[in-house]
Amino acid sequence: MKSVVCHAAKDLRIEHTELPELGAQQLRVRVAFGGICGSDLHYYQHGGFGTVRIRQAMALGHEVSGVIDAVGAAVSGLQKGQRIAISPSRPCAHCRFCQAGQHNHCLNMRFFGSAMPFPHIQGAFSEQIIIESHQAHPIGAHLSLSQAALAEPLSVGLHAIARAGSVLGQQVLVTGCGPIGSLLIAGLRRAGAARIVAADIADLPLECARKMGADETINLKTQSQAMEAYKADKGQFDTVFEASGSEPALRLGLDVIRPRGVLVSVGMGGDISLPMTQLVAKEVDLRGTFRFHPEFATAVRFLNEGLIDGSPVITGVLPLDRAIEAFDLAGDKSRSLKVQIAFEEASA
Repeated sequence: MKSVVCHAAKDLRIEHTELPELGAQQLRVRVAFGGICGSDLHYYQHGGFGTVRIRQAMALGHEVSGVIDAVGAAVSGLQKGQRIAISPSRPCAHCRFCQAGQHNHCLNMRFFGSAMPFPHIQGAFSEQIIIESHQAHPIGAHLSLSQAALAEPLSVGLHAIARAGSVLGQQVLVTGCGPIGSLLIAGLRRAGAARIVAADIADLPLECARKMGADETINLKTQSQAMEAYKADKGQFDTVFEASGSEPALRLGLDVIRPRGVLVSVGMGGDISLPMTQLVAKEVDLRGTFRFHPEFATAVRFLNEGLIDGSPVITGVLPLDRAIEAFDLAGDKSRSLKVQIAFEEASA
């Protein structure tokens, strides 16, 4: 089978790889669509992120959907031909964090396409993959496999909202309106936020943010004064989600959040400096958010029931043989949001 394999920075190849044997509790899946994530781009563009570096050839990808092609002997409730969204999260279920219900912090996590452990965990950008049966989440006949591949980034947004706590009736700011930021906005609408302001430095993501439910969009490059009113009286936003990984965006969030507001840092942009005096004086709760686990099932349900329509986020779909072109397109934020790879010509 063919796989999209990263060897080092700017060294991405479409290679033939071997499929592992099917276990009793496992499924063999024909991959339909795979969304290119920011972490995939970091591996492709820089060979890793932070202190994490690719040290061996690794198939990329963790945002995938597909069709079950074979069912292990001990699997029940799933069948060949079933269309599924696939959770990339495979916690061990035994470590202290799993036992505490914090599966996203599993000490032995096997998350698709991750160079954090060594040997690396191979990703899901392959024509076929073997998954554990619990990773499969059936999708409705009306939901496209392309949209089903959005369940993973939507899960990231839903976990960020869970980290913030209730946003019911609140005024909320989201900075960074790429795929995760825009899907997060859709989640905030479902969670009952009263008013959502979206900010970015480009028009394309802001257009998407509006379609996903933002009440107001602000281009921080061309409307630099638009945020001034939100700084009045020590800040106007109850909750801020910083989804760009940008230091200026995080500092802006601290300027416009009210005292004792919650600022959730979603984007991973590397080490930055913080204005600690402002953070302390405002008594701001600064919270991190990392991956997800139970939120994946919720994301699939929202997509299945039409409670969230993720289609505005998808700006390009290219076939497997143009995967490198797809990565280059995904890296051009002036032209794209979520770019997907179609692994089967007949995928729908």
